[in-house]
Amino acid sequence: MTTLFSGHRLGELALPNRVVMAPMTRVRAGTGGLATPSMARYYAQRASAGLIVSEGVQPSLIGQSNPGTPGLYTDDQVAAWRPVTDAVHTNGGRIFAQIMHGGRVSHPDTTGLRPVGPSAVAAVGEVFTPGGRKPAPVPRALATAEVPEHIRSYADAARRAVDAGFDGVELHGANGYLISQFLSPNANLRTDRYGGSVANRIRFAVEAAAATVDAVGAERTGIRLSPGGPFWGIEETDVPELYTELLTELSRLRLAYVHLEATTDEETLLGLRRTWPGTLVMNPVLPMGPKQTGRAEADHWLGLGADLISFGRAFIANPDLVERLRTGLPIAPADEATYFEGADNGYLTYPAYQHSA
Repeated sequence: MTTLFSGHRLGELALPNRVVMAPMTRVRAGTGGLATPSMARYYAQRASAGLIVSEGVQPSLIGQSNPGTPGLYTDDQVAAWRPVTDAVHTNGGRIFAQIMHGGRVSHPDTTGLRPVGPSAVAAVGEVFTPGGRKPAPVPRALATAEVPEHIRSYADAARRAVDAGFDGVELHGANGYLISQFLSPNANLRTDRYGGSVANRIRFAVEAAAATVDAVGAERTGIRLSPGGPFWGIEETDVPELYTELLTELSRLRLAYVHLEATTDEETLLGLRRTWPGTLVMNPVLPMGPKQTGRAEADHWLGLGADLISFGRAFIANPDLVERLRTGLPIAPADEATYFEGADNGYLTYPAYQHSA
């Protein structure tokens, strides 16, 4: 019988359990998008997860969404990540880098560049900048001839990730960022081969995945998706058709996994599980919603056919989350005030469970 603590084969990796640490932005990177010694300790503390997926890592300067996030587009960034991956591996863990191009969810105050997107349509809401939250600017629509450069940025970052010691990469195709923008009919108003029909709107995602597979191999490539997710003003009115066609095309690439968020109804998600023949990572609750994933939600989705279960916020305050889940120990709450700031406070200051004498 499959349980949360059964092993699972993921490409060339033997996962000791089915607990995945979900990617979570923590904005603790150093100047120049460099990983830090504190980041190495943070991830190493959580290496008992079957798989860690890192915070979103920008594949280019123009792809940076938030200030204080790390990159994978310079040699210095690669060098800075090596102590992080080494620390995770020394503690017996496995780690993928999430490659995240923010697209229109960015600001010139953060990057010095005007954001780009599939069309000149601003995201809904305020974006983070070094000077605080500001309204999302109208991005510059990418010309058709420019699109391949941004597709290649995922593959180039994947090569650098492997060079930095990551076991693989996850393309961030969810939550309103660039891949998600191309999928969305209200963010993507293009009339060329990357817009309009479902077949055209999924093209950017499929080509980014294919380029990454060519760069580092299918067994090292996953993708995260949020079907129907309303992030940053994204609206998807054709979710079952859109994601069924996308997963059908991605299945030809034999990716290591698809990582789905519970951003649509369970019936639709079960249909996508039937469409996707490979490993499915399921994030059973709405990201940043009122609930956190717990043992009950994990067991429910394992019973419905998911292979791996991702836990986000629970990992912030519980570096020993796997053991707490295994033994039924209490899950400690995290301080929301230190999610995105506070240096080591609220980052390295959460202990493993203290057993009383």
